[in-house]
Amino acid sequence: MPTSQSTQTAACPSCGLNYQCICAHRPMLDSTTQIALLTHPNETRRVTNTGKLLTHSLPNCQVHIWDRVNPPVELVKQIAEQPSYLLFPSEEAIEVSVLQASINTNESQSSPLFIILDGTWQEAKKMLNKSPWLQTLPKVVLSSEQTSNYRLRRNQEVGNLCTCEVGISLLQQLEPQNDFSSLQQYFELFLKVYEADRQHRVLTARD
Repeated sequence: MPTSQSTQTAACPSCGLNYQCICAHRPMLDSTTQIALLTHPNETRRVTNTGKLLTHSLPNCQVHIWDRVNPPVELVKQIAEQPSYLLFPSEEAIEVSVLQASINTNESQSSPLFIILDGTWQEAKKMLNKSPWLQTLPKVVLSSEQTSNYRLRRNQEVGNLCTCEVGISLLQQLEPQNDFSSLQQYFELFLKVYEADRQHRVLTARD
């Protein structure tokens, strides 16, 4: 746990924190799961964004900025080339564990791409409703309910996970043989340091 005092006043361009950069604590994970974060433009300006923790740590996690008129070209191309699934609750959505079982029995199938909408819950619904190309994608949901530890924003709906929590849960269900605890610890460190950061102080050993 970082304890040293800092005089940093300009935000780190990577983690976004002002008084205590956590980039040295990022884990570099060996994961084969392919994730695409479709990020709302507003989210790119928020220090509270947790999607960046996934892109910092995972070799196969890419960010694409959502636009109502112009879908991201690279993401659309990727969707056309491999099986792609949108993580979003709906009546027709299947559980990730069920999908994983079908993938395991069909080894000739290309590796799937999982798309996570990165924004507030209200923004995520807007992104889907205003994007016909997203609406055609098959939807998946996480196989177990989880209580969110994310408390950095107001008006959080009960049961909703932040982007990093969704990513961690997805990885745990798709790759149960791998240990993703270091990513969970990185996420929890971000939450603690952010709280200290907004109070204009460095996280100490007492926190």
